[in-house]
Amino acid sequence: MSTLRVIGYAGGRYPLLLVGVMFGFGKKAQLPVSEQDRSWYMLEKIIGESQTEQRSARRWGVFFKCLTFIYLIGALLLFSPSAQKSGGFSAISGADHTAVVRVHGVIAEDQEASANVVVTGLRKAFENKHTKAVLLVINSPGGSPVQSNYIYDEIKRLRAKYPAIPLYAVIGDIGASGAYYIAAAADKIYASESSLVGSIGVTAAGFGFVETLNKLGVERRNYTSGEHKSFLDPFSPARPDETAFWQQVLDKTHQQFIKKVRDGRGSRLKETPEMFSGLIWSGEQALALGLVDGMGSPGQVARDVVGVEEIVDYTPQKNPFDVLANKLGASAGAAMAEKMGLRGGLQLQ
Repeated sequence: MSTLRVIGYAGGRYPLLLVGVMFGFGKKAQLPVSEQDRSWYMLEKIIGESQTEQRSARRWGVFFKCLTFIYLIGALLLFSPSAQKSGGFSAISGADHTAVVRVHGVIAEDQEASANVVVTGLRKAFENKHTKAVLLVINSPGGSPVQSNYIYDEIKRLRAKYPAIPLYAVIGDIGASGAYYIAAAADKIYASESSLVGSIGVTAAGFGFVETLNKLGVERRNYTSGEHKSFLDPFSPARPDETAFWQQVLDKTHQQFIKKVRDGRGSRLKETPEMFSGLIWSGEQALALGLVDGMGSPGQVARDVVGVEEIVDYTPQKNPFDVLANKLGASAGAAMAEKMGLRGGLQLQ
């Protein structure tokens, strides 16, 4: 039998180990008979078993890494907002149901209660032939008059297109200002006895830092083309004529708000001098003023008014990765600017 003995280096668990490997050519390999051959055979066997063990460990490592990855993806899908809700577009029922679209938080373009989000949900709800009624579940202090008006007009358009499907607004903790602007478009408004309702007014708030700059010895340099281009600049003194002009803008927006409420509520309103002053009332007080039509929660309205207890949520949900990116990104700067009063625009509050 021809024998080739190779001396080499084996790493891994056996550093600096000289290995002898025996190969048989032409004949079947035979067991070593001498003590030296027996030693080489044992070393070969140990190294082989070590390599097998390492390969097995690598395979199990890859397996558990894949298992962990699948677990994380499953957990993300399971605990995402769209998966936890009974509705969403993926859970639209094929049976008769009461549709829900939520208006939660500040009504603004980049928020969850933006016109784009709410209108998208409303359209999906009305388009489903199994929808028996739509509940606009509101928990909002108000926001942009522009966004509120978009939603108001879309509700009126959808009600004209789908006359057999009523829309009811249900106010939770608060339905004030721009949120009530939206609610006024509903066929009926429901609230809790302790809900905060109303605040039919307009505000535009900010700060003036003129004296602060003077005390710090800072000179303001602002170059404009147009006499009133920087009239909202917080670092410049307020001029009486510009203040009067801005008040006219607020008054005009307020009158638009009042008109929408009157058009929506009609003869149900029991107007008082304070109704459109910006005051806010409890749900019980609002009922006496004709600002709401009754007391009830979304479940109660679905059961007792609509007559269909099954509720399907049509509120569009953000991608969890987008939510995380927004929280870690530019939203922090935007929130800081808003807190400092550096963001312009009117607010229905």
